[in-house]
Amino acid sequence: MKTVIIIVVVLVVIAAVAAVAIAASRKRTGQRRHRADQLRAKASAQAGAVEAAQRDAAAEQARADEARARAEEAEQRAAEAERGLQHEEARREDTLRTADRIDPGTGH
Repeated sequence: MKTVIIIVVVLVVIAAVAAVAIAASRKRTGQRRHRADQLRAKASAQAGAVEAAQRDAAAEQARADEARARAEEAEQRAAEAERGLQHEEARREDTLRTADRIDPGTGH
């Protein structure tokens, strides 16, 4: 009988320990779930800031694209002006060569 009582007491203690462990596990699970819900709410609140940042980034990209296009146009105009300069310099040199052929004695 004494052995039966010891077995019953051990089983009751094991059941109590298991019940406490289960309760603690459920409490931790509930706390983690609550913390996750808080983080999800915080993330939802940040959605507006993310959208605003996306709009700002898109606007800045559009401005950069526009500036790049203007810069390319300016490069083309500069290249055209350089070609015009080279053409005018060549014409000047040609005129000077013609003058030297007509009167080779006077250099420039």
